[in-house]
Amino acid sequence: MTLGERSTGGRTHVPSAAERQADPAAPKGRSSGRPSDRHGEILDAALELFATIGYRATTMSQIGDRIGIRGPSLYKHVHSKQEMLVEIMAGMMEELLRRQRAALDAGGDVRERLERITAVHVQYHAEHRYEAFVGHREIDSLEEPERSRILDLRREYESRFRELVQEGREHDVFGASSDRWASYAILDMGIGVSAWYNPSGSVGPDELAATYAEFAVRMLGAGEAEPAPRRSA
Repeated sequence: MTLGERSTGGRTHVPSAAERQADPAAPKGRSSGRPSDRHGEILDAALELFATIGYRATTMSQIGDRIGIRGPSLYKHVHSKQEMLVEIMAGMMEELLRRQRAALDAGGDVRERLERITAVHVQYHAEHRYEAFVGHREIDSLEEPERSRILDLRREYESRFRELVQEGREHDVFGASSDRWASYAILDMGIGVSAWYNPSGSVGPDELAATYAEFAVRMLGAGEAEPAPRRSA
């Protein structure tokens, strides 16, 4: 089942244009109608098509049709479908790394830091489901050298989880038997959110992120967090 689809009595439902427009995780169109905004419009159209029908099934003509641009006019703003895929996937990884660095810079003990980077990981995947789905599904559609560049960014991102798990094990905070597999399990928690999360449901991305952060440390064998000491009157 692809992003944005849901099961309806054994059949798969793909959201209509109206449903996608109401979805806060779907591209909203960054344009105000000015020619200078065309690149953003085109990228949004490409992202939606890559997420709903797949990169290889998407044609440049379909992207142009979404926003009413045909033929040579489209190529005034983008060079190729591959260029757009690279921009989407690089943008996703750069934003994830930016959020992760900010979470780590906030400090705290190892449990707090792991909870924080897990929360921003999950929240991004809930709020940017189209980017996340394309970013994880279409890695093999990238051409070199961009494929290797994106994989390097992914390894850098994963390594921060692994380093914290290792630090927690060394200080007897976590009991996971493998730093690497534990980090992969936490990453998969967020990746899965991009496939099933319903932005119109009763749980917001921030609440979901906080819950998953708690799941992560419990999965690693950490007990209840110590309550904050009371301040004297």
